[in-house]
Amino acid sequence: MVQVAKTPQARMDLVELANYIARDSLEAAERFLVAAEEAFAVLSRMPEMGTVCRFANPQTAGLRMWTIRGFGNRVIFYRPVVGGIDIVRVVHASRDIERIFSDNDS
Repeated sequence: MVQVAKTPQARMDLVELANYIARDSLEAAERFLVAAEEAFAVLSRMPEMGTVCRFANPQTAGLRMWTIRGFGNRVIFYRPVVGGIDIVRVVHASRDIERIFSDNDS
């Protein structure tokens, strides 16, 4: 059985994004959360699908990214691991991604 693990930051990201979307539409926010979970499930079965990321921070080695279907400006950053994937962050594509991952906490 494949597993999807989410970092505490990724969980916070999902809540923040859903809350932001819910300002305009609660239904859209619910669709976003469902689409995110569907993307996680697909990635856990085929973890090499995402694009390899290259950031200056060595702690980001092995990170990949994938957009959420229907919400293409929301990006999943994850790492394939034995038995599944670790979701590291879920962010809006307009954010300064390089800066987010330049921190040592990512």
